[in-house]
Order: sequence, then structure tokens, then C-alpha cells
Amino acid sequence: MSKEPLETMPDVMDAKQLAEVLRISKAGAYNLLNSPDFPTLRIGGRKLVMKQDLLDWLRSHTNRKE
Repeated sequence: MSKEPLETMPDVMDAKQLAEVLRISKAGAYNLLNSPDFPTLRIGGRKLVMKQDLLDWLRSHTNRKE
């Protein structure tokens, strides 16, 4: 990935792209895509995630001290 991963990531990602963006294994990306609370987009038999939905999901799952 380049220096600006958020700007250069595709608007819709498959498991391989999701793994690259989050720097996790492809198996880990598939686990996320199959999680009930993870925002997926189904096209045919493929599970994808939209960039904005991923960013929103990450924000909602971030532990913050308040």
C-alpha cells in the first residue's frame, strides 16, 4: 500500500483488498466478511465491503477513553 491508504483504497473491496488495507491475513478478511455485524455487500456469491461502511464500522469498534 502507498503512503495514503485511505485515499487510494478502492470504493468497494473484496477479501484480498480488505486484507491488504487492514494488514491482516486473507483468512482474517473472510472471517470479517462472514461476521454478522460486519457491513457486507453481496453481488452474486461474492461478499464485498464499501469503503465508507468499513470506515464507519472501524470507528464504531474502536475502544475510546472518555
